[in-house]
Amino acid sequence: MSDGPLHLPVQAELVTAADTAEFGSRLADVLVAGDLVILDGPLGAGKTAMTKGIAAGLGVLGRVTSPTFVIAREHRPGARPHGLPPVALVHVDAYRLGMTGQSALDELDALDLDTDLTDAVVVVEWGEGLVEKLTDGHISVRLTRDPDSDVRRVTVSRVNTTSAPADVG
Repeated sequence: MSDGPLHLPVQAELVTAADTAEFGSRLADVLVAGDLVILDGPLGAGKTAMTKGIAAGLGVLGRVTSPTFVIAREHRPGARPHGLPPVALVHVDAYRLGMTGQSALDELDALDLDTDLTDAVVVVEWGEGLVEKLTDGHISVRLTRDPDSDVRRVTVSRVNTTSAPADVG
């Protein structure tokens, strides 16, 4: 895996959990307050490891764990690497919200994520098909895991929900 900046869209093979976290840290270099990152993949694909890497790359304060039972955790901004401006992280696990229906939308609305989007990077695990409506665009991170080798594959793209997906260089 290259150490240079990421240019979206990008695909990579991640052999270890550390590779997944390192990729997340590199992804953080292109994130700014207002970005919505949707992590998609099956159980065990590396969504939380990716989020831990994003958090490290953003330099946020506090330990990052899966917010499965509290739904969302906010991490205050700290000193961000590479002299980038500090930004908070809101980490959401939408798994318990359910993936469809009015009750899931009501629970999502109660989290006030649209308010957080102006001041933070919002990372949502299990949010595909549910949180896209919060912004005109988002960053899609799709993770898969090879069951035989445990190698993860990631595809990251910037998606404009008002038209076709857009490439960013």
